[in-house]
Amino acid sequence: MFFNPSRFDARNFLFESWNKRRSGALLTPLEDLAAQLIAKHPEYHPVLENPEGHQDQDYLPEQGVANPFLHLMMHLTIEEQLSIDQPTGIRAHFLRLTRQYDSEHEAQHRMMECLGEMLWLAQRNSTSPDAQIYLDCLGKQV
Repeated sequence: MFFNPSRFDARNFLFESWNKRRSGALLTPLEDLAAQLIAKHPEYHPVLENPEGHQDQDYLPEQGVANPFLHLMMHLTIEEQLSIDQPTGIRAHFLRLTRQYDSEHEAQHRMMECLGEMLWLAQRNSTSPDAQIYLDCLGKQV
């Protein structure tokens, strides 16, 4: 089965994960991971603490404001990729970048640049994401 949550579902997952964390409620492992990532981004706390004000908000590049939902979901994507080393070799790139930046979090931010590039190219060219583009970009990260 293919998991493809709607924008509403993805955002709601983040809102609920953060709310559960703040209230001390029991979290699933994925919710706990999301809440840990959110905790590392205090700049997004006001957004995630106000679902009514941000559930439908658009974040367009020309606005010059980062999309907190996209950012956090990319973190989750990278965490999943690292847990299974898919695409093969991504864990080695992560370890290299972590040593280079002395921070797992900063390494993931560098990886996001490449993940975003791969997704943008796939969307622009109406093709499936190409893992080789992603890995080649990671290899160039300095």
